[in-house]
Amino acid sequence: MSRAVRDGTGGGPAGALAEERGSGTVMALGIIAALLTLGLMAVGLIQAQGASGRARMAADMAALAGATALTSIAAPGDPCATAQRVAQANGARMGSCRVEGEDVTVGVEVPVRVLGVARQATALARAGPVDAPPSAP
Repeated sequence: MSRAVRDGTGGGPAGALAEERGSGTVMALGIIAALLTLGLMAVGLIQAQGASGRARMAADMAALAGATALTSIAAPGDPCATAQRVAQANGARMGSCRVEGEDVTVGVEVPVRVLGVARQATALARAGPVDAPPSAP
């Protein structure tokens, strides 16, 4: 009586297992790549959000300083020059400054690198006396 010997490469259960060797490694590498991609995206979003917050804070502070210089009797000065100094002190570059009545509107830019790409986070802020009606843009 002769017996057929299976070498694990043909049909049947042993052959099916041999064809699937390494598939777990490929799946694990795919999962690791997906997790790394999600992690990099999260880091990029965190960097962008941080720069946006710094830009808003710098714009707020610059607008308040400009409005104070415009309306202050004790420390008068050029509102846009004062706003620019405050924006620079907060790590921002002033892009615009507009004085309308007693309102000072300041736009700033903060440089940020998101995943190696240079970008600008921008913000706009207006400051003035509480009783002054908001000026139209």
